[in-house]
Amino acid sequence: MGADQKPQQQEEDAEEEQRRMATLLAARKALRTGVDRSRALGRALARDSARLEEIQARLPAMEASVRPIRAPAEALESAGGDIDRALGPAVAVLKVFDAVHGLEPALLARESLASDLPGYLAVLAQLEAALRLLADNCGLAAQWLADIVAYLGDRDLADPGFLSGLAAQLERLKARADADLDAGLLAAALAMLEAEFRRLLADHSAPLAMKESAASAASVVPSRIPASVVYKLGIILDRLAANGRLDRCAATYADARGDTVGASLRALGLDYLKEASEDAQVLSPSVERWGRHLEFAVHHLLEAERRLCVAVFERRPEAMASCFAEIAARAGILDFLKFGRALADTRKDPIKLLRLLDVFDALNKLRVDFNRLFGGKACAEIQTRTRELVKMLVDGAVEIFEELLVQVELQRNMPPPVDGGVPRLVSFVAKYCNQLLGEPYRSVLTQVITIHRSWRKEVFNDKMLVDAVLNIVKTLEVNFETWSKVYGDTTLSCLFMMNIHWHFFKHLKGTKLGELLGDAWLREHEQYKDYFSAFFLRESWGTLAPLLSREGLIMFSKGQATARDLVKQRLKSFNAKFDEMFQKQSTWVISDRDLQQKTCHLVVQAIVPIYRSFMQNYGPLVEQDVSASKYVKYSAEDLEKMLNTLFLPKPGRPRRAGSFQIRHSGDKITSAMTGLYRSASTLK
Repeated sequence: MGADQKPQQQEEDAEEEQRRMATLLAARKALRTGVDRSRALGRALARDSARLEEIQARLPAMEASVRPIRAPAEALESAGGDIDRALGPAVAVLKVFDAVHGLEPALLARESLASDLPGYLAVLAQLEAALRLLADNCGLAAQWLADIVAYLGDRDLADPGFLSGLAAQLERLKARADADLDAGLLAAALAMLEAEFRRLLADHSAPLAMKESAASAASVVPSRIPASVVYKLGIILDRLAANGRLDRCAATYADARGDTVGASLRALGLDYLKEASEDAQVLSPSVERWGRHLEFAVHHLLEAERRLCVAVFERRPEAMASCFAEIAARAGILDFLKFGRALADTRKDPIKLLRLLDVFDALNKLRVDFNRLFGGKACAEIQTRTRELVKMLVDGAVEIFEELLVQVELQRNMPPPVDGGVPRLVSFVAKYCNQLLGEPYRSVLTQVITIHRSWRKEVFNDKMLVDAVLNIVKTLEVNFETWSKVYGDTTLSCLFMMNIHWHFFKHLKGTKLGELLGDAWLREHEQYKDYFSAFFLRESWGTLAPLLSREGLIMFSKGQATARDLVKQRLKSFNAKFDEMFQKQSTWVISDRDLQQKTCHLVVQAIVPIYRSFMQNYGPLVEQDVSASKYVKYSAEDLEKMLNTLFLPKPGRPRRAGSFQIRHSGDKITSAMTGLYRSASTLK
């Protein structure tokens, strides 16, 4: 091979080598691509294997369901009409289910409930109608389907396995025909309505900002719930009641309004209703407030609540009475009755009689309102408690009244005041009997005793009451003589009788009791006062004037020494007697200020002028003596000042003859005897 051919051959070999390499690279690339595709396919098969297994497991059922019906064509044609008729109701039921599902957004939207309550209730009514339709037809449709399945099975017109499964499904559907067909949609809507009911009540049931003075203002009434809110409450209540939730609504309403009325009342300060005491005097200051607050609670608060209750429960009157009864109980009406019973259970004393009459009078004035507000079975407890309280008030008042005369007689054995003042029993009985014969106690006590006597088939009238009270006063008069004899000092006994007769005259004149006793009776006491006053002055201070007698006194020079001795002797006797009498009577009391001043004036007039004249005429005889201070102890002015301080009441000095305390409030006795029934008493 020539030299030129050798390089050419080398070039051809190189090109051939390059072609083989390119072929190998292409083959490797193709092989790699195939491997990658195989791997991807393997992974895909691995992912779909589970689905394939599921499909494989369902194939027999699918095969059975799509398997051509084995029955002859003419048998299938005769069953076609029956199948169509059975499917018709089922299709209608499914459409209703679709409609129920379509109502769900509107019924679960709280915004539409608050903004458009009537619209919300209209949608709810559609749901209720749909559910009634389902309840009426779902079971019927299922039964029709079950009948056609049985028809196909009896005639061997379909796969037995398929028919068996379908029959089981239909049995489960029939079992649920009366169950929760709306998946809880109605319950959720009703729960939202209840929440709206509570919200409306809460937003308009705030307690009233009341003060003590408001209880006596007839114009004060609680703020009413607006008419628009009352309307909403009523229509909500109506829908809830139609769905068996009336009791729950009534309880919610009673809770809200009862607590509101109770809080409004408590703002007046009703802590006294729970005070526990055996003493009527402790509870006495609260009785007047009790009457005002009870009247306010009944006439204004509870009256308004009853009207509101009637408006809200207008379409459900069967629940109104029990709901209002619960409101009244929560408001605290039973606490008012408990307070009256606590008063009736206290120890018996005269002041308790007045308080029992106060409570009876308050209840009697509210009798018509009580019967109207708390009538019916729902308020049976309030009625029972009220009747029991009225009986306790009547029995207790009559028992105390009938015992008064006996108690006054028993006080006859008690010692009178040591200072000769008016016994508290006298002051109390005079004012107490005057109260019993004045209004309102006279008519109330007559009514109470009349009721009590009627239970025993006996009669009673106002004249009998007046006679009974006058007998108490006249029995007290008998005590005067007995008490006056207790004093060992006659002049103190006279002072006592002067005190007591003047007290009767002054404090009964111009009063109802004084009118019934008569002017002659009153003048007799005035005359007794004058008699004992004159006797007292004569037997006490009247004995001092003779000690300053001028008998035997002469002003001549030769008898001056004798006259001086007589003046000394008479001044000494006068001073001793005056000091003794003043010291003794400075502990005595004249209870009436006018009588005290008048008596002191009479004493001054009986002594001071005579003493002044005696000293002016004979005082110089003694005043020149070195021992003059032993005899001239007082000037006329000194005597007058001292005598004007006599018989003034001493603070804190105890009263006897029926020891008790009286505290006045206006024209009423609000606190009285603490010891009237302490001796030989048959009362507690």
